[in-house]
Amino acid sequence: MNPIILIPARMASTRLPGKPLADIHGKSMIVHVLDRAREAGLGPVAVAAGEPEIVAAVRAAGGTAVLVADDVPSGTDRVHRALATLDPEGKHDAVINLQGDLPTMPPALLVTLLGALASGEADIATLVAPVTSAEEAAASQVVKCACAFPDGAAVAPALYFSRHPIPWGEGPLFHHIGVYAYRRTALERFVALPASPLELREKLEQLRALEAGMRIVAARVDHAPFGVDTPDDLERARKALAGHH
Repeated sequence: MNPIILIPARMASTRLPGKPLADIHGKSMIVHVLDRAREAGLGPVAVAAGEPEIVAAVRAAGGTAVLVADDVPSGTDRVHRALATLDPEGKHDAVINLQGDLPTMPPALLVTLLGALASGEADIATLVAPVTSAEEAAASQVVKCACAFPDGAAVAPALYFSRHPIPWGEGPLFHHIGVYAYRRTALERFVALPASPLELREKLEQLRALEAGMRIVAARVDHAPFGVDTPDDLERARKALAGHH
């Protein structure tokens, strides 16, 4: 596969305004995410930015950024539009959508993600990690994935995603990590679909793909990297990245 990593980023975070440009040891958060993506060594990396100041920050750090007008419905649409600008000939057959608020994302997880997409017939691959507490299971902001890994399998079909703790019964629960690898044809199909009923009900975009009969696989990893959504998260990221200057 010939992947490209695209990082959607916009300034309009309600809980942490100006989030992509938040300073972490003298470097903006979006540049930390860019660095993690570049460290994966999978292929070119670019930021799909909602505002010119994000573009400027990325370019000042030697990165590639595309300005996508802020009238797009989602980060996935932002990625799709940036892809059309960056690769109109369609050289890249796989697209990794890495959220711009994951500055502590281990680069190896992106390698695992692409491997899951390449390993079978799935349209989309994503990552899950075991839920480690009852609080995490109950939290609506922690998305759970219904999947099972028999006999130590590393990759499994993702059958459903919910903010509710699923599946029922004894056994592990899995926390969905919101990073995706798409076959390019699947991304094109996905953004052309209207929002689906379960997507609107759960407020989870990936359900649109499942409702349309697209196949998603989940690769199991040990720990979920945390997203930066609040000032407390930002402090946690600063501690975690104390060595990355």
